[in-house]
Amino acid sequence: MVLNKQKGNMYGFVTHTWNPIKGKCSHDCSYCYMKVWKQKPIHLVEKELKDNLSQDNFIFVGSSTDMFAEDVPSEWIQKVLSHCNKYPNNKYLLQTKNTKRFGEFVGSYPFNSILGTTLESNRSYIQFSKSPDIGERISYMKWDNTMVTIEPIMDFDLIPFIQIIKQIKPKWVNVGADSKGHHLPEPSKEQVLLLIKELKKFIQHLI
Repeated sequence: MVLNKQKGNMYGFVTHTWNPIKGKCSHDCSYCYMKVWKQKPIHLVEKELKDNLSQDNFIFVGSSTDMFAEDVPSEWIQKVLSHCNKYPNNKYLLQTKNTKRFGEFVGSYPFNSILGTTLESNRSYIQFSKSPDIGERISYMKWDNTMVTIEPIMDFDLIPFIQIIKQIKPKWVNVGADSKGHHLPEPSKEQVLLLIKELKKFIQHLI
């Protein structure tokens, strides 16, 4: 069984992670925590599709790579979602920076799913990632049960940033800093506190 207990202080509501799709993410974000390990090409570990996901868990599916990236075959994603559906008494977090692929699997998501994306800022920082830009991520986040991760948070413009987050209407927002020291353009502590103050006005769960 490769259902792992959640560690760390991000996603405090998640109890476990599960990663049947593994390998080097094509988004190649310079700050990705997985870069401390040597990454194999993206691949599906078929034997993990036999894992017992149990019940009453909150599982982050695909925490170690973006399983909705363009180079991940649809067949693999469908197999992962089908296995999750065998365990309907869990909740599932599915997160991607390639949000347009969420629409490809409508009708396949487990009932208790949260669809999430990462918004590091309202600004474009293409020098740090090959992932779709912020505008594209936002445009495809038209779902009822959504989450936004602002991590690692980069320098932003408060009003525009709040406006784009409101477009998504997330029920959950997670805010985190560049804890690994990647020398990113970071906002001041005062800016972050002001952002959190504004988010609290319309977010149910702010972590």
